[in-house]
Amino acid sequence: MTLRALEFQFKKSGFEILKAGNGRDGQKILEENSDIDVLITDIYMPSIGGLELVTYVRKTLKRNIPIVVLSRVNVEDTILHAFELEADEYMLKPVDLEDILNRVKRLLKLNE
Repeated sequence: MTLRALEFQFKKSGFEILKAGNGRDGQKILEENSDIDVLITDIYMPSIGGLELVTYVRKTLKRNIPIVVLSRVNVEDTILHAFELEADEYMLKPVDLEDILNRVKRLLKLNE
């Protein structure tokens, strides 16, 4: 449900969307598309979790793209761990669609 809402919001704002239903598919998309500008990932996904995906982007692919982690987990240790892995944002679900859109736009400007 969150994925569909995000897809709708970002497409409406002119973004091109590549989506994956699980972490392994996300890895494959990131490997095959070096021009991705931002990654939005859920912390809990089938096969590979969001924090593992953050590590993969930063350590294996060595990309400095903005990363937004979404989660229902509001535990300080988990949030701090996401930032230690170099996530740029950590947002609690349910996500406010305008808020995430504005945060992504800000991150993209900072990354120019």
